Amino acid sequence: MLALAFFGSVAFAPGLAPLQRAQVQRPAVFMAEEVKPVVIGLAADSGCGKSTFMRRMTGIFGGESKLLDIGRETNTLVSDMTTVICLDDYHKYDRTGRKENDITALHKDCQLWDKMAEDVTNLKNGVAVSKPIYNHITGELDPNETVEPTPIVIFEGLHPMHDERVNKALDLTIYLDITDNVKFAWKAQRDIAERGATMEEVQKAIDDRKPDFAAYVEPQKSKADIIIQVLMSELVNDPTGKVLKVKYIQKKSVGVCEIPYLFDQGSKIEWTPNGEKLSVKEGGVVFKSYDDEWFGEAVSVIEMDGAVDVLDELVYVESAICNSGTKNYGELTEQMVKNADAPGSENGTGLFQTLASFKIREAYESITKSK
Repeated sequence: MLALAFFGSVAFAPGLAPLQRAQVQRPAVFMAEEVKPVVIGLAADSGCGKSTFMRRMTGIFGGESKLLDIGRETNTLVSDMTTVICLDDYHKYDRTGRKENDITALHKDCQLWDKMAEDVTNLKNGVAVSKPIYNHITGELDPNETVEPTPIVIFEGLHPMHDERVNKALDLTIYLDITDNVKFAWKAQRDIAERGATMEEVQKAIDDRKPDFAAYVEPQKSKADIIIQVLMSELVNDPTGKVLKVKYIQKKSVGVCEIPYLFDQGSKIEWTPNGEKLSVKEGGVVFKSYDDEWFGEAVSVIEMDGAVDVLDELVYVESAICNSGTKNYGELTEQMVKNADAPGSENGTGLFQTLASFKIREAYESITKSK
C-alpha cells in the first residue's frame, strides 16, 4: 500500500432498550394537513436491535417516542414527525394458530401480504389506514387500530422487503445483519441470565428458526440500500458480544443520501485513533473505510472494531467521518451521548445506527425537496 498521509495511525492509498410503554396522541397538525410520507423499511430478525435503532432514529427528528394512544395494547410507536409500524401486526395467525399449523412467524405463509401492501401504499399516498394488531403479551390478534400518515413512516420487522409491492413503496431500506455467533451471544446473555435457559436451549431456539430465516428474512439483505453488519471482534475475544466488529455498508446506487467515508473518498483507509484523544476498552479500536461489492453491487464500507470508554470523545471520530448527514459539528456525538444507556453505545452498533439515522433524515429532506 502506498501511504499518502497519516492521521494518528491512519494510512490510506488512492483508489464497511426497551421502549417506553407510555402512550401519546398524534399531534393535531399532522391530522389537519395533507401528508405524503417518506417511507422507510427496516428488516432484521427478532432480538437484533430494531427497537434500539428506532429510539435513536426518532430522537434525531425531535420529540419523545411513545406508543400511539388507542386506550389498549399497540405496537405502533409515534413521535412528532414519525410513525413506526411493527410488521408483526401483519401475522396471519395468532400464537395458538401458529402452533396448530406448525408454522413460524418468519414463514412467508404466516403474513398478510395483501393487507401489508395496501397499508404501505395508502400511507405513502397520505391516506389513513385501519391496520391489524398482534398482541405480544397475549399472543392474540386484537381489533384494528387507525394510523394516520406522518412525514416519515417506518415499516420495521421481519419482512419489509420480501413482497415486491411493499418493497417498491419504500424510499430507503436498511437491513441489520447480525451474524450467527453474535446472535447466539446476545440471546445467551438475555435468556440464560433473565430466563434461566441453558446453552443447549438457546442454541436450539436459534436453530429452529434458521430454515425460515434463511428462506424468507435473510435474502432481504441483498435488496437493502444500507446494511449494518455485526460480527465478533477480531481485536479481543469477548463472548458477551459487547466488543464487536461492525460494518456500515451503503450501496453506491442510493440516490437519496450521500455515501459516508473516512477522510478521503475512494481511498482505502485503516485508522488507529490517537489514544490521547479517544479512550478505548481493552484491545483498542480500529476503523477502516474502503470500496467493496455486496451481492454484485458496488458499495462503500466503514468498519469499527472495538469499543470506546468515553462517548464524549467520539467527536474526534466524528471529525473523520465525511458525508455523515449531520447539520453541525458534534451532532452525531451529541446523539450518542443522549442515548448512552442504549445497548451498543460503546461499539459500532450504536455509532452506525446513529449514522444510518442521519441518512434517513437526509433521505427525507432530499425526497421532500424534490417533491
